[in-house]
Amino acid sequence: MYAIPRLDLPPLRSAAGHVQLPGSKSISNRVLLLAGLSEGTTRVRDLLDSDDTRVMLAALRALGCTLVTQPDGALDVTGIGGRLPVHAAQLFLGNAGTAMRPLTAALAVLAAQQGGDFELSGVARMHERPIGDLVDALRALGCPVDYLGQEGYPPLKLRGEAGGRLDTAREIPVRGDVSSQFLTALLLALPLASDTGPVTIAVQGELISKPYIEITLNLLARFGIAVERQGFERFTIPAGSRYRTPGEIHVEADASSASYFIALGAIAAADAPVVIEGLGLDSIQGDIRFVEAAQAMGAQVQGEPGRLVVRRGAWPLKAITLDCNHIPDAAMTLAVMALYAEGTTRLTNIASWRVKETDRIVAMAAELRKLGAHVVEGADFIEVTAPAADGWTAAPIHTYDDHRIAMCLSLAAFHPLVAAPGRTVTVPILDPKCVAKTFPDYFEALFAVSTAEVADIPVITIDGPTASGKGTLAAQAAAALGWHQLDSGLLYRATALAALRQGVAAEDADGLAAVARGLKLRFDGERVLLRHAATPPGQDGEDVADALRQEQVGSLASRISAHGAVRAALNQLQLDFRRLPGLVADGRDMGTVIFPDAGLKVFLTASPAMRAERRYQQLIGKGISASLDALRADLEARDERDRNRAVAPLKPAADAVLLDNSTLGIEESVQQVLSWWAGRRQG
Repeated sequence: MYAIPRLDLPPLRSAAGHVQLPGSKSISNRVLLLAGLSEGTTRVRDLLDSDDTRVMLAALRALGCTLVTQPDGALDVTGIGGRLPVHAAQLFLGNAGTAMRPLTAALAVLAAQQGGDFELSGVARMHERPIGDLVDALRALGCPVDYLGQEGYPPLKLRGEAGGRLDTAREIPVRGDVSSQFLTALLLALPLASDTGPVTIAVQGELISKPYIEITLNLLARFGIAVERQGFERFTIPAGSRYRTPGEIHVEADASSASYFIALGAIAAADAPVVIEGLGLDSIQGDIRFVEAAQAMGAQVQGEPGRLVVRRGAWPLKAITLDCNHIPDAAMTLAVMALYAEGTTRLTNIASWRVKETDRIVAMAAELRKLGAHVVEGADFIEVTAPAADGWTAAPIHTYDDHRIAMCLSLAAFHPLVAAPGRTVTVPILDPKCVAKTFPDYFEALFAVSTAEVADIPVITIDGPTASGKGTLAAQAAAALGWHQLDSGLLYRATALAALRQGVAAEDADGLAAVARGLKLRFDGERVLLRHAATPPGQDGEDVADALRQEQVGSLASRISAHGAVRAALNQLQLDFRRLPGLVADGRDMGTVIFPDAGLKVFLTASPAMRAERRYQQLIGKGISASLDALRADLEARDERDRNRAVAPLKPAADAVLLDNSTLGIEESVQQVLSWWAGRRQG
C-alpha cells in the first residue's frame, strides 16, 4: 500500500555470517532467451527472480513460449524452435538492457525471414540508452528496423515479410567500445540466420566488458552453438547452427552482487568471516575477478566449491589504481571501498558506466561527495579519496533508479569504523526498492549479517487500549518504513492459547511464566507461526493467526498479562525483536517499559463505542457471531483491568504523542505517524 521512499541505515559496526546470493542477471536472461529460441523444454534451476527477468519472461510468453514452474521452484521453458508462432507483439522491457538488446536482435532476424511486426519499448531511461550501433549492424544484415522516437534509441519497430533473405555472406560490423551487449545480442541472434552459410561478426574498436562475452560464448556452447573466434575481433557462427536444449541448466549466483558482500567482509568482518554461498572462484562470470581487486585493497578471500569466505585483512584498506574493463559493474563497489582506504583510489576504463541505468560516473561522484569524499571524475575514470575522520557528513543518497548505486553505497553505513567519535550518522537510501532489478532481498541479506549498537536501531512504539487499531497501524507503518514489527499483544495471546491447550490455569502465574518462556513464535507477514512438540523437524510450525483472534484467547491474554512473572518471561523475547533496520512495536507498555528509549512513542486512543464497532465488524466479516453491546462491555472491562493492574498499567509514556483515531481512517493514521517520525528524524 505504501511505497518506501527511503530506508534509513543506522550506523553499522561489524559483519559476519552467511549470505545466499540470487542467480546472475546476466546468465538468467541469456539462458531464458536461449531456452526460448530452442526446440524442446529446458529446465532452469536457480533462476533470478527480479524486475529484469520478469520482463524477459513476460516477453517470452507473449512470443509463444510455454513457461511452467515446478513444485521445487525450477522453471520449465518450452521454446519456439527458431520458428515464430506469434508474428506481432508489443513488448515492454522496463529498464532491462539484458532483455532489450538481445530480443531486438533475435526478433529482427526472425521477423526479417519469417514475417512479423514487433514493437519494443521500455521506461524513460531505457529510451535514453543507446542502441544505434546494434541497429546499424542489423540493418547491414538486411533487417528492417525503425526508430519510433529519437534516432539511435528505443523504442523500436521490427518488421519483415515471410520468405525474406538476409545478407550473411559478408561480415557484420558492430562497435565494441560502447556496450558489449550489442555483440552479445548478435551472437545470440545470428544462429537463427545461419541456414545458408556461416555468419561472421567483426568488432570495430576496442571491445569493452570482455568477460560478459565469455559468458555468452559459454552459454551458447551449452545450447549447441560452437562459435569460432579470433580473439575478440572476429566471431563466426557455423553454417546450419541450431539451438539444442541442454535439458537442464543451473544459473550461477550473481558475481556482481557478490561484490557487495566481498567488500563487506573486507571492511567489517574483523572477528568472524562473511561467507558467500552459491559462487566459487571457478565462476564463468568475469566479475569474479573482483576478488583480485578486493585482495589488492586488503581483503582476505578463500575460495571453496560454490562458496567464498571473506575476512578483513589490511586495515585501513589500501588504495589502488586499476583498469576496470574486466569488471565494469563490480568496479562501482571499489569506489565505495575507497571510503575506507588510505590514499586515492583511481578506477579507469569505465566509460561504459555512462550508458547504464544512469550515468554512473556522474552519479557515484555526486553521492560520494555527499559523504565527504574528495572525488575527481573524467570521461572514463573516477578518483576517490576517503573523508577525513572528522569529515563524514550526512545526506540522503539519491539512487537514480539504479540498483547498483543503492547496493554499493549502502556500505557507507559502516563509517563508524573509520569516522571520528561523534561523527556517526544515519545513511538514508532513497528509493531502496530499486534493488528489485537484480537483488530484491538485498537489504534483508545485508542486515542479516550486519550488527549495530542496540541504541542505534530506531524504534517507534504504538501503545493503546484493546481494539484501538494498534496492530493494523503498526503493521502498515512498519511496511512503509521497511522495518520489522512486534505485535506484543500476540505474544500474550500466544501464551494464552498455549496455556489453554496445556490446561494451565489463569491464576497459575509460575505455570504461565513457564509457558511464556517456552514460546517459539515467529511472525511471517500475516502468518503467526507457533512451534510445539508436534511440529515436525524442519517445518515452520502451526499458523495460529486465526486462533489468536478468538475472544476466549483475548480475554485470557488480558488476565494473564497482569502477572509480573509472565511479563518478565516475555520481556527478553520482545527486546529481541529490535533488529536492523528498525522496529515498530505495538502493545500496552511498549513505550513505558519495554522500549523507553524509543525515538517516537505514540499513544493511540479511540472511544469505546468506536472500538466495539470495529471489533464487531471484524468478527462479522469473518463469519463469527457477536453482540455489539457485549463487545463494548468486554472492552471497557479490559480497559479497567489494564489501567489498574499493579505491573505496567496502561498509560501514555510521559513523552508520547496522542493520536485519537475515532474519526480517522487507517491511511490517515499511518501518514500521521510517518509525518511525526520524519520530524524526529530531521530534528
